[in-house]
Amino acid sequence: MTILLLGSGGREHALAWKMLQSPKCSKLFVAPGNAGTAQIATNCSLDILDFDSIKSLVLQEKVEMVVVGPEDPLVQGIYDFFKNDETLKNIPVIGPSKVGAQLEGSKEFAKEFLIKHHIPTAAYDSFTAATVEKGYEFLETLQPPYVLKADGLAAGKGVLIIQDLAEAKEELRNMLVHAKFGKASKKVVIEEFLDGIELSCFVLTDGKNYKMLPTAKDYKRIGEGDTGLNTGGMGAISPVPFADAILLEKIETRIVKSTIEGFQKDGIEYKGFVFIGLIIVKGEPIVIEYNVRMGDPETEVVIPRLKSDLVELFQAVADEKLDEVTLEIDERSATTLMVVSGGYPEDYEKGKVILGIEKVADSIVFHAGTKLENGQVVSNGGRVLAVTSFGENFQVAIKKSYQNIDKLHFDKMYFRKDIGKDLDNS
Repeated sequence: MTILLLGSGGREHALAWKMLQSPKCSKLFVAPGNAGTAQIATNCSLDILDFDSIKSLVLQEKVEMVVVGPEDPLVQGIYDFFKNDETLKNIPVIGPSKVGAQLEGSKEFAKEFLIKHHIPTAAYDSFTAATVEKGYEFLETLQPPYVLKADGLAAGKGVLIIQDLAEAKEELRNMLVHAKFGKASKKVVIEEFLDGIELSCFVLTDGKNYKMLPTAKDYKRIGEGDTGLNTGGMGAISPVPFADAILLEKIETRIVKSTIEGFQKDGIEYKGFVFIGLIIVKGEPIVIEYNVRMGDPETEVVIPRLKSDLVELFQAVADEKLDEVTLEIDERSATTLMVVSGGYPEDYEKGKVILGIEKVADSIVFHAGTKLENGQVVSNGGRVLAVTSFGENFQVAIKKSYQNIDKLHFDKMYFRKDIGKDLDNS
């Protein structure tokens, strides 16, 4: 079949790489794609929020399935756009409906869903510019540190964790009154802080049935020792070594099953990935957030570990027959390390020529922020490349990734040298 994949990052390159291994995928378009997808598929320079342009391409190229990588088109309602269009309604979209996408599009919607379906999560309340004083009062009832979350989409950067009460009040005002995160912080959710260790759980669902994909742990901070600003992710490891059978059983019974049952009880159409951000507090899993797509860079370690045909899985999602297919997982560990532009996540330069990709051996290089310019691969984003490796344990895999990063070069290239160090004893 002919498939269209929306997105341009490392997540999309990994999904494209995996889908093209399927005999069921005869042609793959990626919009807009990057230099990595250009080498294996057909890139299309489309705005992924311009649904009419997507419709034109789908009809012109006889596309038979659309796979949505990032959250924005889902939150804007691309699933509903296809479903409600006479010429598109029989073409499956892998991703939730607009209502389902509110699990990521609105922190408040997600918290209400969690509470309603008795899924473990932190205590919270939400505030607007009109109720900022009430927000101050709520902060005073909590113990530090204070967690402030912009309600809307803020590209993974709308969360502040603050130790000092006065500073938390000031930042609440900055978010609500001075629009620190633009429209995303018109409403702010304040949450109790949970102290524990984080991991990501990934689920593929057809709305009724589900398959749990491998767990992963990503590293959000730019600096070593988990210091500095939050990024989109500096590396990831799968499986998570401390996620034993007992913990996975708790995650599935208390959180995954309750989430899928919640979709059915609330009449939410959901055919796609559910990414559940968890924190483990004293052995108990608690939901921090939902995302309605795969994470990045977690995709680059989770998807390569799938032995199953990804297109077959997506077809089963579309047909609501996910219970009829088996999910096979590679038992080995996978790790990915992000190579980023100097200055990221703040100001950085683009257009740096990238050298050495062809020298990488025994690892997979997924392109994140790259493009082709005059026949050369150049940097085109903050996170530039992800180097993924396998090993019998994550220490072996990570060593391979570091050895291969040494073969890469572009001006002001940066990567963290301590990914996985915190798990050495787990």
